[in-house]
Amino acid sequence: MSEALLSSGRTLGVIGAGVMGSALLKGMLNHGLLTRQQAWATAKTEASCVEVAQSLGITTVREYEELVADAEILLIAVKPAQAQKVADRLKQAGMRKDALLISVLAGVTTARFEEFLGAENAVVRAMPNTPCLVGHGITVYCGGRWATEKHLEVAQKIFLSVGKALEVEEHYFNAITALSGSGPAYMYLVMESLADAGVRVGLPRDLAMELVAQTMLGSAKMVQQTGRHPAALRDDVTTPAGCTIGGLLMLEDGKIRSVLARAVEEATRIVEQLGKGKS
Repeated sequence: MSEALLSSGRTLGVIGAGVMGSALLKGMLNHGLLTRQQAWATAKTEASCVEVAQSLGITTVREYEELVADAEILLIAVKPAQAQKVADRLKQAGMRKDALLISVLAGVTTARFEEFLGAENAVVRAMPNTPCLVGHGITVYCGGRWATEKHLEVAQKIFLSVGKALEVEEHYFNAITALSGSGPAYMYLVMESLADAGVRVGLPRDLAMELVAQTMLGSAKMVQQTGRHPAALRDDVTTPAGCTIGGLLMLEDGKIRSVLARAVEEATRIVEQLGKGKS
C-alpha cells in the first residue's frame, strides 16, 4: 500500500474537500500514497479551506486554476449538478491531457462526464460510502472509454486506503449507490430505533447504544468471515419458543423486508434523476 501514486513533480487535487473528499485524502496520506506537498484540495468557503488545510496539512483553496496544470490525478467530489461547471473550469485551466479524473458523483456516468470534458482524458467513476471516514468503507469503481488497466489500478489503490474496493460494471452503479452509498443512513436509522427500544424496556441510553452498535458490527463480521447466508446465521439465534422468534415475527408483521426493499428502490430512482441533472 505504500507505493506512490504520482510521478515526480506531479500533484493530486481533490475538487470538493467535503466529508468524502477529505476522507479519501486522509486515507491516501495515512497509507503513504502521496506526501502532503503533492496534495491540494478545494473547498467552497474560506472557513472550510482553513479547516481542511489545518486538519490535513495540505494546500486548500477556493480558486484552483493555477494548480491544475501540474495535477496528474484529479478527484472530483462535488455535487452531481456541478459536474459540467467543474469540467469547464478544468479545461480552461489547462488540464493535462494525461490527467486521470476520478469522479465520485452520484448518477453521473463516465460517458456523460467525458462529454462535459470534451477530451480524451481517462475517467474512472466510483461510489464510496461514508464508513471510509473510519477506514471501513466499500467503494465500487469502473473505467470510462479511455481508462486503462493502469488507471483502474491507481483508483483501486486510492479506495483500498479507506476500506474495500470492487471493480464492477457501470450499469450496476445506480443500484449500488442506493444500496451501499445510502446504506449507512439506513443502518443508522435501524440502530437508533433499536437503541430507543432498549430505552423503552429500561436500559440507559448510552448502554443501549453501545450494545446495538457492537451487535451490528459483530453481525456484519459474522456474515463476512463465515461466508454463511444471513438466514442461516439468524436460525442459529432463533431457538424454539424463544424470545428471538417472537421479535422476528413482529418485524415481519411490520413488513420490514418490503420497507427496506422499497427504500433502496426509491433511492435508485432518485439517483437516476440526479444523473440527468434533475432533483
